[in-house]
Amino acid sequence: MKRTYPVLFTETTDNVLVEVPDLKILTEGEDIENAIDMARDAISISIISRENNNEIIPTASKISELDVKSGTFYNEGNTFSSIVDVNVEEYRKKIETRPVRRNVSLPSWLNDAAEKSGVNVSGILQEALMKKLDLVNKYQS
Repeated sequence: MKRTYPVLFTETTDNVLVEVPDLKILTEGEDIENAIDMARDAISISIISRENNNEIIPTASKISELDVKSGTFYNEGNTFSSIVDVNVEEYRKKIETRPVRRNVSLPSWLNDAAEKSGVNVSGILQEALMKKLDLVNKYQS
C-alpha cells in the first residue's frame, strides 16, 4: 500500500535535515536524494512499527497546511516542503526477508560431503522446508 506524507527538508552547508511532522520524525541525509531515501525509510519503519503494535497511524496532513516556518530546523538553513511517497508493503517485504540464524544438526559425514561438493546447505534447507510445508516464496522476485 502506498502512502504519502508532507516532509520538511532543510538544506544546510553540510547536509539536508528532514522532518516529518505528522509522524514526529527527525532524520537527515547527505544530499537531497539521500534525504528523500532517509525520509522514506523512517516513514516506512514508523508505519510498520505502529501496525505491528496495533497503534493508530496518523493521517497525512495536506502539504498546504504545513507551515515551513514552524519546522524544527527552519533556522538551520533553507527549508522547503515536499511530498514523500512510500510503499509500506514493499518495505515490509524487504525487512521481513532478513536471514534468521538457526542451528541445524547434521551428521559429520553429511556435513563433510556438503562442504566437499560446495553446495549451499542453507539454500537447500530453505527449498526443502518450502516443499515440505507446501509454501511458495511470496517475496521472490
